[in-house]
Amino acid sequence: AQINVGIGQGLSAGKRILPIIDTKNLIETNDDKLHLNLSTGDIEYKNINFSYYTNKDNKVLNNINIKINGGKMTALVGQSGSGKSTILSLIPRIYDPKSGVIEIDGQNIKDVNLFSLRKEISIVDQNTTLFDDTIYNNIKYAKPNATDDEIFNAAKISMCTDFIEKLENKFETIIGENGVKLSGGEKQRLSIARALLKNSKIILLDEATSSLDSETEEKIQKAIEELTKNKTTIVIAHRLSTILNSERIYVI
Repeated sequence: AQINVGIGQGLSAGKRILPIIDTKNLIETNDDKLHLNLSTGDIEYKNINFSYYTNKDNKVLNNINIKINGGKMTALVGQSGSGKSTILSLIPRIYDPKSGVIEIDGQNIKDVNLFSLRKEISIVDQNTTLFDDTIYNNIKYAKPNATDDEIFNAAKISMCTDFIEKLENKFETIIGENGVKLSGGEKQRLSIARALLKNSKIILLDEATSSLDSETEEKIQKAIEELTKNKTTIVIAHRLSTILNSERIYVI
């Protein structure tokens, strides 16, 4: 009787899991294509149209043309649901546009090796994915071959050491599934520490200070300034303080 219950649970789980395993990835990894060759880090959207696979009739982006200068900060502002995060997600090819071209330094991102593209991009958003592991390993995830000094320095610049030093096991503290033991602001600071450690040339900030109080935000703002120095940066923000240093602001 007990075996029958176990078999029933297994079959039920299989019906849900197997279709996900069998789903074909729509994004081509282009393993045999040339690697992205970055120089200035200019990004250009050319006649981009996009609608989500689940709702093809709703045109989220309609004929978007944007130029983002390399080494500078560009801001996207606009109402919730206007498509700002979608515009950001197209750069690392989390999604592909239905039509149009996105170029980085004149190279169509659809025609370059996907790993080489994502290697040059760091994303800091409001939903930080963390693992049931130590703080040390969660930061190191961004650069597996990083030294201890690099990890500690990234934590210091991103103001993580402020709360890490108060924890019982410091950097060796297990933070629980998806960082359940940390506050929203602490999670975002870890996300910034990862981006600092990765040291990529393109930085995408999506509401990176949304979970912070004003005092912490002021500290994080300094960390973001350090993170984005001479980097191609696109920032989405509702707070004016976050976009004050932008060279150009697009209203979506």
